[in-house]
Amino acid sequence: MTTQEIADRLYELAQKGEFGTAQNELFSEDATSTESNMHGERETKSGMAAIKEKGKNFQEMTEEMHSAYSREPKVFGKYIFMEMGLDATMKNMGRMNMAEMAVYETNNGKII
Repeated sequence: MTTQEIADRLYELAQKGEFGTAQNELFSEDATSTESNMHGERETKSGMAAIKEKGKNFQEMTEEMHSAYSREPKVFGKYIFMEMGLDATMKNMGRMNMAEMAVYETNNGKII
């Protein structure tokens, strides 16, 4: 897949909330995920098992999901940029709006 084809499929699945399907179809098995936590510290998870565990942990922290969105991605070379956000009530933290600019790097037809 080209980077544009990956971006298009990622957006299609994100619109349906099918992030597990996106991970299974589009991510390399040795992909890494790096993001800042609530304290601004960077955390890196390596490999799909760790990335899926991170997603499971987030779901367990979520009391109620009110809404979520993703904007159409932009492709620049081997990178995909996609704004994503959600409005959720988190356990022991209350309701919050979160927004991020997700950056995905691709190589050999997969997100790495």
